[in-house]
Amino acid sequence: MSQAHQNEARTIELAKIAGTEEDIALIQQHVKEVVEGAAFKGSHRSGQFLKYIVDQAIAGHFESLKERVIGVELFGRAPSYDTGDDAIVRVTASDVRKRLLQHYGRYGSISQFRISLPLGSYIPEIWRDTPPVAGSPHQEAAHEVQHPHSEAVTHPNGHIVSSEISVPAPAPLTTIADLNQKKRRRWLAACLVLTIANVALWGILWNHFARRRTEASSTLPWSVLFNSPHALQLITSDPDIGEIQGYTDQQISVSDYANHNYIPNPDKLTPGISQLCQILLRGNKASLVDTPIAVSIAELAQANSKKIEVHPARSVQLPNLQTDDNFVLLGSPRSNPWSTFFSDQLNFRFVYDKNSGQEIIRNLHPRPHEQAQYVPTALGWATGQSYAIVALVRNPDQNGQVLLLGGANAEGTEAASKLVTDLPRLTAALGDCGIPPGGALQHFELLLRLNMMTGSPTNVNVEACHILPDSAAH
Repeated sequence: MSQAHQNEARTIELAKIAGTEEDIALIQQHVKEVVEGAAFKGSHRSGQFLKYIVDQAIAGHFESLKERVIGVELFGRAPSYDTGDDAIVRVTASDVRKRLLQHYGRYGSISQFRISLPLGSYIPEIWRDTPPVAGSPHQEAAHEVQHPHSEAVTHPNGHIVSSEISVPAPAPLTTIADLNQKKRRRWLAACLVLTIANVALWGILWNHFARRRTEASSTLPWSVLFNSPHALQLITSDPDIGEIQGYTDQQISVSDYANHNYIPNPDKLTPGISQLCQILLRGNKASLVDTPIAVSIAELAQANSKKIEVHPARSVQLPNLQTDDNFVLLGSPRSNPWSTFFSDQLNFRFVYDKNSGQEIIRNLHPRPHEQAQYVPTALGWATGQSYAIVALVRNPDQNGQVLLLGGANAEGTEAASKLVTDLPRLTAALGDCGIPPGGALQHFELLLRLNMMTGSPTNVNVEACHILPDSAAH
C-alpha cells in the first residue's frame, strides 16, 4: 500500500474516534493523563513528542510526521540537519514506544483509549476501548461464566423449587514450564518478525533514496544544483514584510530591502500603524509553509549527497547573492524581495495590483492561447483559482543558478515546491515543455494554476511553459 493510501486509511480510522470536538478533547485529555503518569515521569521530551504526534495526526497533518520535520519543528533543528548524525527523533520515538507499553501494561484494562507508535513510523495509531453496556450479551455471558446459573422449576405438587444447573469444571491450569515455553516461542517469533521487518524497511529506504538520486541526477533543475561544486543555499520568505506593505500601502523595492529600509516613508504613517510595523519587524520568521518545503528539498539534497544551507530572507545581504553559489528562493517578490533581483529574466512576472490588493502575474510575451495576465480569484480562504511560478534562471554576472518557487499566496508557493520535489511529475512537465531528462542546461519558467478551496490547494496544473532565450548561451 502506498504512503498516500496508508495516510488516507489512517485518516478514516482517526475520523471514527475523533469525529467531534468532544472526541478530540477526550483524546487530548487522555494524552495529558498518559504524559503526567508514572511511565512518562522524568521525560519531558518524550511527553512533548507524544503530544505533538497525536495532535498532528488528529489534525490530519501526516506530512508533519516525518523525521526531519519533527526534528525541525519540535526539537529546533535546522532544516538541513543531518538525520544520520543526529538521531534525536528516532531515539525519542523508541523511548515513547517503551513508555507507552509501560503505561498500558499498568492501566490498559481501565483505559478508554490506546495509543501506539508502529516501528518505522511516526504516525501514531489510536483506538478506543468501549466497555460493554450493562445488560449486553457480553456482560451476561461473563456473568454466566462467573456464577452458577439458577432457574425456577415447578415441582409436580405445584410448589416452586430452585434447581441449580452445574457448570463444567475449568480446564486444568497450565504449568509454569508450559508458560515459559510459550513465552520463549512468542519472543523468538517476535524477534524473527522484527528482523524481517527491519531488513524490508532498509531495503525500501535504500531503493527509495537510490531512485531519487538517479532521478535527480538527470532532472532539471536538480541535476544542475546538486552536481555543481558550489554551495546550495535556500532563502525562505519574509511574510512580515508582506504584511507591512499591506498596512503601509507602500511597496518595498529590492534596493530598500537590501538597505534594511523596510518602511520607506515612515512620516506618512499614523502612530498606530508605525507601532504595529515595529512589532512585526521584531521577528524574522518564515512563512508557515516554508519549513516543510525546506525539509523536502533538504531530504532530496541529502539523498544526492548535497548539503543545503537555509537562511531567512532578512538575514541575507546583497554580497551573499553575488557569488557563484546556487540558490533556491521561496516566495513571490512581495514576501521575498530578493526574487525581484532575478525576475527581469522572466516572461511571467508578479505585479502588485492595488485595485484587487493582491499580486497578479503578467505575461510579457503571450503566446497563442496564453493570457496577457493571470489574476487570482481566491483571496484569503476563499474558493477560486490562484497561480504560481517555477523558474530556473541564471545568477546575473555569476556562474551560479537560481531556482524560483513563488506563488500569489503561500499555498501557491507550496504547490510549486511539491511539483519540483515530485521528480516523475516534474520530468513529465518539463518533457511537455521540450526539455528532455538528462539534457544540457536550459533555463525555463512554468506557470502553475491551482484551485483553492478554503485555503487548500488542489488540482495543480501547468498552465504554460517557456524555455528562456539565454539557455543556449549557458
